[in-house]
Amino acid sequence: MPIARLPPHPPGLRVGLFGGSFNPPHRGHVHASELALKRIGLDRVWWLVSPGNPLKETAGLPPLGARIAAARALARDPRIVVTGLEAEVGTRYTYDTVAYLRRRCPYVRFVWIMGADILPQLHLWQRWREIAELVPFAVIDRPGATWPTLNSPAAHWLARRRLPEAEAALLPEAEPPAFVFLHGPRIDISSTLLRQAGHTPREC
Repeated sequence: MPIARLPPHPPGLRVGLFGGSFNPPHRGHVHASELALKRIGLDRVWWLVSPGNPLKETAGLPPLGARIAAARALARDPRIVVTGLEAEVGTRYTYDTVAYLRRRCPYVRFVWIMGADILPQLHLWQRWREIAELVPFAVIDRPGATWPTLNSPAAHWLARRRLPEAEAALLPEAEPPAFVFLHGPRIDISSTLLRQAGHTPREC
């Protein structure tokens, strides 16, 4: 497996991993990242811009470089670092990406960040339980997603390992599987809605 160029990662760094196609990136991505930085006490959030989601149609997906450039233009907080890590390493599935990072950075405290609309789909991901055993999850509330999220197969499987929201700062040190559900001001925006409106990564 190729060796990727990683952002600086000294021992003990608390890093949120936020994966997705970012097609296009939008202020909801920034909002979720900033909420996780504040509430969990993360030092950095690495955006993992995917070459293509295995569960989604990739025909017409803008080039990776365009999506990375658009994400970097949007993410002005220096604690948010945009990467094309998966393309560099050659990983296609989240499990392989997280396992790679755990091997490369054994002393970094990683947390996987996802929107609440993603957790109901988690049981469809390849080796999803093994992902949960590698890294704790931070689930960010999304409009209309609270009830489906907490009644999903993955949420039921993780229920006994849910941290109280008031203890979110303990998540990076928690032994996985573990997750916290973070509430806060919600932004009703998505990449799907933006694509339907004709926006592209270049424009956002």
